[in-house]
Amino acid sequence: MDRIWVNKAGSFEEANRFEAKYYEGLSGEVRVETVQLLREMHFKSTGLTFRENGKRLRRVLSVIKQA
Repeated sequence: MDRIWVNKAGSFEEANRFEAKYYEGLSGEVRVETVQLLREMHFKSTGLTFRENGKRLRRVLSVIKQA
């Protein structure tokens, strides 16, 4: 069973520092898995469909300034 824990911060700055420290402590693999989980939750909640089976990040190219 997973444990649920809460951090009560006195300010947004303090909360941001706590969150940054938490994610820095995770391995790269766990961070990528977390991003994938959040992507899947977002797609399901908005009714969008996955591209490429949903296992890869989308590639986006924007032309900022044309030479």
